[in-house]
Amino acid sequence: MKQRNSVIPASYLILEKENKVLLIRRFNTGYADGKYTLPSGHVDENESVTNSIIRETEEEVGVIVKKENLEFVKVLYRKKDENSNKNEQRVDFFFKTNSWIGKPTNMEPHKCDDVQWFSIDNIPNNCLDYVKEVILNKNKKFREVGY
Repeated sequence: MKQRNSVIPASYLILEKENKVLLIRRFNTGYADGKYTLPSGHVDENESVTNSIIRETEEEVGVIVKKENLEFVKVLYRKKDENSNKNEQRVDFFFKTNSWIGKPTNMEPHKCDDVQWFSIDNIPNNCLDYVKEVILNKNKKFREVGY
């Protein structure tokens, strides 16, 4: 019998100001350590995608975002990691905002070793490829990766 697909949802937030984007560098997580990404995280059971990114942004960088200030950017459907034995795909929901309360700060130094603003025209080479692609190509609302 064919095994059904298992999909893991995650949410990401592009915080923008003055043609810059806030990136965090993964550290000590076991996945993509040393790579920059956006504030992000898995959507918990019985949690909406927008509530997830509001929660994750406050947990990771200490800023409060309101749902009405979130602008949908893209859905990314990704094939499972080639190194994984699990039959799973990822569905990533990307939002952006230029409105929040607080100053971005590293709230999780055990999982992140840098929080920094980067010019959208100068995203670091050690940014996760799919995250960099979304930041640079926000107009395309849907993309599949790995197929």
